[in-house]
Amino acid sequence: MKRNRHTLSYLLTPDYLFDRYDQITPEFLKDLGIRGLLIDIDNTLAPYEQSEPDERIHAWFDSLRVHGIRAALISNNHPPRVERFNATLGLPAYPDSGKPGSRALLAAMKEMEVTPAETAGLGDQLLTDTLAAHRLDLISMIVPPIKDKTTLFFRFKRLLEKPFLRRYRRRKRKEDQGGSGK
Repeated sequence: MKRNRHTLSYLLTPDYLFDRYDQITPEFLKDLGIRGLLIDIDNTLAPYEQSEPDERIHAWFDSLRVHGIRAALISNNHPPRVERFNATLGLPAYPDSGKPGSRALLAAMKEMEVTPAETAGLGDQLLTDTLAAHRLDLISMIVPPIKDKTTLFFRFKRLLEKPFLRRYRRRKRKEDQGGSGK
């Protein structure tokens, strides 16, 4: 079934929801035809205060690499944060990406030599990460925030996301019961 790219429901409802980034295996990505993964850093891979990737993050990226899955970091955070986090990973990295804008995602796909049909986006926010992915008709994968900010702005954003997360869960239940999917 063709998805209607112009509806708010499509734009903000993720295609997949995982508990943690490392539940996304190379085999799962390959089964979807994914060769490139555009990944948020903060609250997706690590909390804001974790300046460098830990062993688990390194192991996950090594696994992706071994299986031929290319990855890039797409962050709305500033260059010092992104560069320090990426120093030992050596990935294409796009700080100040302006998500949900498309500029950094398109540049990363070009650098990784992948098409939108073989690319997915991974993040923790529907209003930036899912929206950015779906604006380009990429598959959107979401994880809950590792350690969410408690500012009024972030609490409001999380409140706006709730109906779209409920929509995802209803659709997933239907799929699991053998009903129609997307």
